[in-house]
Amino acid sequence: MSKVTIEAAPRSTFGKGAARTLRREGQVPAVVYGNGTDARHLSLNAHALMMALKVPQVILEIDLDGDALNVAPRQVQRDPVRQTIEHVDLIVLSAQEVRERLVVGAAVAKAEKAAIAEELDPVQVVNAVRELLDEGIEADEAIAKGIENVREQLAAQEVASAAAAAAEDAAAAEAGDAEEGAEKPAADASGDES
Repeated sequence: MSKVTIEAAPRSTFGKGAARTLRREGQVPAVVYGNGTDARHLSLNAHALMMALKVPQVILEIDLDGDALNVAPRQVQRDPVRQTIEHVDLIVLSAQEVRERLVVGAAVAKAEKAAIAEELDPVQVVNAVRELLDEGIEADEAIAKGIENVREQLAAQEVASAAAAAAEDAAAAEAGDAEEGAEKPAADASGDES
């Protein structure tokens, strides 16, 4: 579900000028490293990479010199104004890491859909589900518990808001009574002098 295939080309030129040339051609400079391999410099299609990075827990399957590598984005550098991708560091994933990311990615996508169906904030639900997955809870159970936890948090926030509003109303009413009490003696005093 979160595995995306992207074409890659080896890169032999380096530096700002070479990177700018790649970007003008619709490519993004990248480096692949990790899992006991030497760093490999390559370029990826900018549009395909941008779309792939929108997928939660994405695994990029890149073909580089005949090798199919499963990698994940480690660091993405963006232009601060245009938000275009300027460079990406990719880390090679082991078979177990690929399986784990696929499970988490599927659970996150399912949690987002469930949150929308339940009219809850998808970000809150996804964060709750991720925490539960980190604890080793199965995906479907984590989604159900995550939704339940978010509902409980919302209920607690509503109770706290109602209590705060009631306390504020009580304080305002008490302040109003104190003001009225302070104004009455002054009015009585002016009435006595007439």
